Amino acid sequence: MSDAIPSPPADPADRAPAAPPAPLRGPRSTPEKAAGPRPAATGDEERPASSGNRRRRGSRGGRGKRPQADAAAGDAGEATPGRTERPKAARSVLPDSEIPDLPDLPGEGKASPEAAARALIKRPKIGDSRPAPAIPSPRPAGGAPGGEDQAGDGDGDGDGDGDGPARKRRRRGGRGRGTGAGKALGGTPEPEAPVELDEETLERRRGRERKGKPVGRYQMCVHVRPEATQIAVLEGRSLIEHYVSRPSDDATQIHGNIYIGRVQNVLPGMEAAFVDIGTPKNAVLYRGDVQYDAEDVDEKGPKGGKDNVRIEHLLRPGQTVLCQVTKNPIGTKGARLTQEVSLAGRFVVLIPNSSTYGISKRLSDEERKRLRRILDEVRPTGQGLIVRTAAEGATPEELRRDVERLLRQWAQIEALAARSSAPALLYREPPLAVRVIREEFNKDYRGVIIDDPQLFQEVHEYVAALIPELADRIELYEEADLPLFERQHVHEQLHKALDRKVWLPSGGSLIIERTEALTVIDVNTGKNVGKSSLEETVYRNNLEAAEEIARQLRLRDIGGIIVIDFIDMEIRKNREEVLKLFKDCLARDKTRTQVFDISELGLVEMTRKRVSEGLVESFSATCPSCNGRGIILDEKLL
Repeated sequence: MSDAIPSPPADPADRAPAAPPAPLRGPRSTPEKAAGPRPAATGDEERPASSGNRRRRGSRGGRGKRPQADAAAGDAGEATPGRTERPKAARSVLPDSEIPDLPDLPGEGKASPEAAARALIKRPKIGDSRPAPAIPSPRPAGGAPGGEDQAGDGDGDGDGDGDGPARKRRRRGGRGRGTGAGKALGGTPEPEAPVELDEETLERRRGRERKGKPVGRYQMCVHVRPEATQIAVLEGRSLIEHYVSRPSDDATQIHGNIYIGRVQNVLPGMEAAFVDIGTPKNAVLYRGDVQYDAEDVDEKGPKGGKDNVRIEHLLRPGQTVLCQVTKNPIGTKGARLTQEVSLAGRFVVLIPNSSTYGISKRLSDEERKRLRRILDEVRPTGQGLIVRTAAEGATPEELRRDVERLLRQWAQIEALAARSSAPALLYREPPLAVRVIREEFNKDYRGVIIDDPQLFQEVHEYVAALIPELADRIELYEEADLPLFERQHVHEQLHKALDRKVWLPSGGSLIIERTEALTVIDVNTGKNVGKSSLEETVYRNNLEAAEEIARQLRLRDIGGIIVIDFIDMEIRKNREEVLKLFKDCLARDKTRTQVFDISELGLVEMTRKRVSEGLVESFSATCPSCNGRGIILDEKLL
């Protein structure tokens, strides 16, 4: 069969003059293509002049296209109908590497060779990444570099050279990272017009002042740098809390964010499901955090009833769920989710599609009755509400506006979820500074000092809209000679908090050691030798240790199981006094704790809810030499 296809001549001049050029046609409509296969040609028989247009099989380009050399020969003279072919033995056959590819004949409705080449080069490949289609960014007419969002088509409208509109292509496969149909809601709240209050109400909420300056137990310092934002909370001059926020924390500091996720797998033995929400690690959704309608469940557990429905009957792989993060991913563990979504405002917390209704127990009975009467009027139908401690003294207008703002926010989240594809971020919590001020700032703070003008403007507008009586306590730090943390003596206290040894005022010390399972705190007398007796010396040393341990737990944000080894005391009353002081100091900590009595060995066992990785981990990285063990093995002895 290969003998029936003559090789192209070595020189275009050796070709026979072609017939007069026919009207241009597409390569698929040439007579040669339509006629089907030709019989093998011999050296003695004649063949039409158009047979010179045959291309070598396997070469690139369309077959049956008219070469430019034949077109030039056709213009020079007429075809000779009776011309005989040259014997095959006399032909010059070139190697495949030296045979030139003939150019394609431009046809109707076909892009130019240059445009087609660019379209082939810019075609997306497996493994290419592209920005999420939900957040389009302004681009030039030619598209993104690499042509990942465009591809050429047959009519030349999207060949990637800017001649026509780009056609977006969606890469299939792979785990998306927060793609959706719209930008996530949240962030810094839009400033609203403050509620008009009478002078008496403002005076009552403004707090105490001395010589024209506000007086309070706490102070907040916000230090902004390009690589991180740090917030320090001082009680007097003592550092009690510290927060760090980095731009890279979008995938780890996600507490309170709302996602639309996709169930990856369901584990009946763990009574949990792993959900892809677009973060590096899948989040976990436990059976107790799943919201469902009992009428929609056909199968129940062995004992029956609503509480015995198994998780495999509620969720299935590939199912889309709306969920909220209740715990940040820590270490090797992913984030924890719940389907009971809640939106926090300044005075109330909205729980959509729920019958939950409650008021903070920290408020007095009279205040709780007053707030209950107000909530009966402003509570929306079919929505749950929880009144926060900050609502003490709030007017009906303030509570109504807070509820209406949260309802508008939830309506926007539902609309975004309806047009988004999982996994996608629907709602993002405000920045760290705004979030901490929303949760903690009240009249007990004598001020909030911020050293960044832009953040100061955002925070001041937010506080002026929600807490107008405290707006004058937001200050801008403008001293250029000394940083804010050094002026407020935060810098040296941070260095001490990162050390494993903490000194007590009387000369005693604490040794804080963190392990995989728990944290151990050892109390020592150190340089404290006392004056009267051993029991009195130990008792006074343990009192100082109890107060300092409560502060270190808040400052270092230590969570999990904690074991404290106090120095043994013989008198039972002394042990009870130390434990009472320790519990009173922990009561000022907003993180939930549980403390047990002192054992016979002088040990106190307690638990503290783990919210983050801790202060030490936020300022450090694992040693690459020892992998965090703190020792290097002697390889010569192994």
